[in-house]
Amino acid sequence: MKKNLIMLTLVSCFCIFQTSAQDKSKKNITVCISLEEMKLYKLIMEYRKEKGLPEIPLSKSLTYVARLHAKDVENNKPKVGCNMHSWSDNGKGIWEYCCYPSTHKNATCMWEKPRQLTNYQGDGFEIAHGGRDGYVSNPEGALKGWKNSSGHNAVIINEGKWENKKWQAIGIGIYKGFAMVWFGLEADPDGKPGICTK
Repeated sequence: MKKNLIMLTLVSCFCIFQTSAQDKSKKNITVCISLEEMKLYKLIMEYRKEKGLPEIPLSKSLTYVARLHAKDVENNKPKVGCNMHSWSDNGKGIWEYCCYPSTHKNATCMWEKPRQLTNYQGDGFEIAHGGRDGYVSNPEGALKGWKNSSGHNAVIINEGKWENKKWQAIGIGIYKGFAMVWFGLEADPDGKPGICTK
């Protein structure tokens, strides 16, 4: 009896420790979706519907990544040889630096950003639109730009190498001159973002 009680105590302690460790590794992110971002989401879903494609669930995690990246690209111009899918070295321990060249040679450093920043465990695939020097990104302009770019358009409407991908999550981020959309093949464990009230 005493031996069973000791064993039960040890198992209970292990379970409490394991639960505590899991809680510490969970990332608590706070993000809401702005009216402009929601407008872009709806425009993309309408475009997909025209093509006979299903709606993609809005993702809290991927919206967080998209917004953070739009701010990073707006505030930190990518280094020479790195395009808009790059992440600056100003992450201050929040994210790792990523130079994404036009050759797509280092794509994994972009794909892994959702795992670095959120509880989302799948890869993230980004389309980006924007510019500096007073340019203000808006939903209509961003979608028009992507529709006119075969590579970006293919991601949105699952054509070419994206034909057999079934998007299970999408995140939208707009900040000043940049709009970012992130697509994922897994559902977001953190669900969808709320609407910003300010």
